[in-house]
Order: sequence, then structure tokens, then C-alpha cells
Amino acid sequence: MDALTIGIIAVVIGAVIGFVIAKSLEKGKGSKLIAAARKEADAIVKEAKSEAEGIKKDKILQAKEKFLELKAEHEKVIIAKDKKIADAEKRTRDKESQVSSELSKNKKLNAEIEAKIKDYDHRLNLLEKKQNEVDRLHKSQVEQLEVISGLSAEDAKAQLVESLKGDAKSDAMTFIQNTMEEAKLTAQQEAKKVIINTIQRIGTEEAIDNCVSVFNLESDDVKGRIIGREGRNIRALEAATGVEIIVDDTPEAIILSCFDSVRREVARLSLHRLVTDGRIHPARIEEVVKKTTKKIEEEIIEVGKRTVIDLGIHGLHPELIKAVGRMKYRSSYGQNLLQHSREVAKLCSLMAAELGLNAKLAKRAGLLHDIGKVPETETEIPHAILGMQWAEKYGEKPEVCNAIGAHHDEIEMTSLLSPVVQVCDAISGARPGARRQVLDSYIQRLKDLEEIAFGFGGVKNAYAIQAGRELRVIVESEKVNDDRASQLSFEISQKIQTDMTYPGQVKVTVIRETRAVNIAK
Repeated sequence: MDALTIGIIAVVIGAVIGFVIAKSLEKGKGSKLIAAARKEADAIVKEAKSEAEGIKKDKILQAKEKFLELKAEHEKVIIAKDKKIADAEKRTRDKESQVSSELSKNKKLNAEIEAKIKDYDHRLNLLEKKQNEVDRLHKSQVEQLEVISGLSAEDAKAQLVESLKGDAKSDAMTFIQNTMEEAKLTAQQEAKKVIINTIQRIGTEEAIDNCVSVFNLESDDVKGRIIGREGRNIRALEAATGVEIIVDDTPEAIILSCFDSVRREVARLSLHRLVTDGRIHPARIEEVVKKTTKKIEEEIIEVGKRTVIDLGIHGLHPELIKAVGRMKYRSSYGQNLLQHSREVAKLCSLMAAELGLNAKLAKRAGLLHDIGKVPETETEIPHAILGMQWAEKYGEKPEVCNAIGAHHDEIEMTSLLSPVVQVCDAISGARPGARRQVLDSYIQRLKDLEEIAFGFGGVKNAYAIQAGRELRVIVESEKVNDDRASQLSFEISQKIQTDMTYPGQVKVTVIRETRAVNIAK
């Protein structure tokens, strides 16, 4: 509030007091009040002026202080800008000096480069002259050789290339065979040592699974109750389990036929409970089959858990544990899949330890390598690829997934565990008594071996012997010489290795003989 405002307020107050005094006079009050009022008004005006002067001085002081502060801040800003400008000028001067020094260096380099270019041009001219002289001399020599030999340069080149090609091919085959024989002397011995040591350290069980189960009865009277009125019981049991139940003249026995071992086991246990209980009718059959199916599923999980605990495998996903348990009720070529997988897991662990690899990871891959054979629904995906997809889905390591997917060469191997699993799978499946082979496929494999041999020129006869483990090839001595016989043996073995699938290995023996027969009379 400035002094003018305070003065105006004092005047207004004085006027108000005067008006009050005037009103008091009208009512008959005395002059004393007028004098007192005037004094009071003068005192108020005087006090107001003094306060206004004090306030005015204070405001002036505050304005001066504010001005000084703003001035100081402005000077700081100007000083900072001046410093930045000075730094920028310094950097600019430094860059200018650097550029000038580089320009001087570049001038020297340009001079040196120009001198070298002149030198190179001179040398290039000399080389071109020498090259022209060499070409002229070469042409004259070729013409002289053509006159002497009576052949053109192209004909001579063709004859030389043809002779060199035959010699190179023969030398290459000899080198390949010598190299392979040398490799076999060392690598095959080491490989056999590793495999033999691995096999010797594991005990195996021989078990052949069939696709039928025989359910024994106490008497043939029970057969009628199982069949039921007009066959309704047996039809209900077949519909509930998916198993074919054969009731024939076999005394005190019923045959359960199904390729799915899980369904066959459900049917066998359900039939046992029904016969033991004595109540056999469609409603009871459905109830018993449901309970038995649930029990089998629980048993599958328990078998999977017990298997991974026995093998010392930890952290396996519950779905993979369930798949391991399902392998108990699956067979491959008559070999129980769970026993085969356990055997492969142990073999992988031992072989990996022999080779200095991760034995635990190898055991894990060996156990899971065939899980793709036990899908709950039918699928067209190969079991190795399906098993790899499951392993990837449930968080297995890339080495394990690749070993599962590559154990039948359906994808490329990317780790050393993959060939270990493949070899151990072959060992477990190819040992005597492990698998039951269908006669037709066995005969077809022998025929395929012989047909591969007949596909090569000069072959007279071919015989697959030793259950397909050896192929003996008899060639015509007039058409095949000794070098070609050796080459033919190598080519046939490579063809078999590329085109066929077989357990173990196949030995190829090529026989060439010359007979001279005369008769003395």
C-alpha cells in the first residue's frame, strides 16, 4: 500500500469524522467535540503519512535488492556463454591446425603415390612386352610339335586328358581304399573297444511280447456267463475295451487279441474282476472297465516315476514321465519298448562315460529316444520327429532333442550325443533274441541285397548269406579285372549303406576266378 492510498484513506476518515461532528452539532452538542475531532483527524493523517513513507522506503530497498540479484544472475549467464564461446573457438582452432597438418601429409602421400603409379606403369609395359614374346615363342613351339607328332594341339590335349583321367581314377580308388583300411585299423579297433566295454558292463533281459493274451478260467461254465444272452456281455466288453475276445474250443481259456497292449491289459484285468465278482452284465461291465482304465492310468504314471527314479533322472516333465510309463504296454518288433529304452539309457550312459561326454544327459536322451512311439492318438508324423517335438515342448535341452530326432537320420546330427544314442539303439535292437522279425520283411531284405549287386555290370551271381550279414558277389572274369573287382566291392557297399536300412553291418565279398579246364583222353 503506497503513501497516496494511505493519504486518501486518511482524508476519507477525516470527512467521515467531520460528518459525524456536523450531525452532532445539529443535535446540540458543543464545540469541544469539533476541536477534539479535528485534532484526532490531524493525528491520523500525520500517522498515515509517516507509515506511507516507511512503506515506500521498504519497497524501494526491496526493488534495489531484486535488481541486484537479477543483475548477478545475468552476469553469471553471460560469463557461462562467454566460456562456451571461448571453448568452441579453441576447438575450432585445434581442428583447423589438425586439418592443415593432414593436408600437408596428404600432399606428400599424393606425390609418393604418383611416383609409384609411374613405376607400376613402366613395369606393366615391360611385362606386356615379355608376355607377347612368350606367347610368340609358345605358339612357334606348338606348331613345331604339331608338325613332329602329326596331331593338332586339341587332339593331343584330349589324348593326354583321357590317359590322365584313367590313371587318376585308378590312383584315387587305390588311395581311398588304402585310407579307409588305415582308418579301419585304428578307428574300428577303438570303436569296437568302446562298444565291447559298454556291452560287457550291462546285463540285458530277453523278452518277446505278443499281441494276444490268454485268460485262464476255472471251468468252461464261466464261458457262457461271459458271452451272455445272445452275446450281449461279450459285445459290451469288446465295445468298452476295444479288444477282440475269442471264445473257442480251447479248454478253460479265453484269448484276448489286440495290438494295443494297454487296452489288452484293461480287458484282462476287467475280465478278471468280473469273473471274480460273479456279476456279469453290460452295466456292470462298463463300470468295471472305467475303474480298471483309471487304475491302469495311475499305474502308467507310477511306472514312469519308478523308471526315472531307478535310472537317476531328475526334473523330467510329468507328461514325459507319463509317456515313459506308457512304453511298458508297447512293443517294437516283439521287444518291450520300456525295457528297450531302459537298456538304451544305460548303454548311452556307459558309452558317453567311455567317450568323456555328459553321461547323465546321454542317459536322459537314451530313455526318451522312442517316446514318439506311444502317442495317445494316431498320427502320421515319424516317431523320432514326434518325440523331438514333445521334448522341445516340455523343456528338454537342445542336445537331447536333437538326439531323439536324429536317431533314425531324419534330421541332421548337431551334437556328439546323437550318434551315441543311435549306436546304442542299434546295439539294443540288433543283439540276438532282442527282436522278432517278420518273415516276409526278412526275405525282402535278402532279395533287396541281391538286387543291388545285380545292378552293377559284370555281376554273374549274388548270394545273401549269414542272415543278411554278408553278400557274396561272383563276377565274370572276362569282364571284370582285379582292380575293378576291388572297386566293385566298395561301390556295392556304399550303395547298400545309402539305399537300405538294416541292423548291424553287411560284409560285401566279390569273388573273381579264372578256370582253365582240359580233358585228357
